[in-house]
Amino acid sequence: MLSRLSPEQHPVPLIFIDTLHHFPETHRLLNKVRDRYPTAEISVFTPEDTSNERSFALKHGQELWKTNEPLYDYLVKVEPARRAYQQLNVRAVLTGRRKSQGGARGSLDIIEIDETGLIKINPLANWSFKQVESYIREHHVPYNELLDRGYRSVGDWHSTVPVKEGEDERAGRWKGTKKTECGLHEDYLAMRIKAKLEAAQRAQAAAQGVEVAV
Repeated sequence: MLSRLSPEQHPVPLIFIDTLHHFPETHRLLNKVRDRYPTAEISVFTPEDTSNERSFALKHGQELWKTNEPLYDYLVKVEPARRAYQQLNVRAVLTGRRKSQGGARGSLDIIEIDETGLIKINPLANWSFKQVESYIREHHVPYNELLDRGYRSVGDWHSTVPVKEGEDERAGRWKGTKKTECGLHEDYLAMRIKAKLEAAQRAQAAAQGVEVAV
């Protein structure tokens, strides 16, 4: 989608959600995009009140993705994204989701409206991975170099592995589990309520010197 806009004039603002747990290659991709599209306005959002993986662990506990994965997803992806939409006055977003990625995306529509009224436009919904790959090569679009190493869908380093021949594109995400989505395209309001309740329970338990089981 980036390639459809001139590098000299890039009117669509970009949002990068830095979960603090990305691969180095993902950060290098961000730098490539900045170089390729120098006029692009790129806003980077991180989990609230944390600036790196260590500070996140100190605030929320070690390996939160293992102890409470839904809360982890909310803190590193969903909350920063919603904060970005609010601060940037976003009414609609372009996504790269495709039906060929399987799971809940198998019935993806071109245009969706979520429970908050946010419009999600999925222009690549009917594209296959090979079509995307061919387009990238033909038009010299910056891409994550992990795709050259067998990865087909790239998320956080701790939950992403290369896929094998014949596996679904997103089989390398949360390998060995039934999970197929990271939270960004799930029910935001439900996730927010649950996260707020858990935060309140944690705060109360901390005040009482009790450890909360998750």
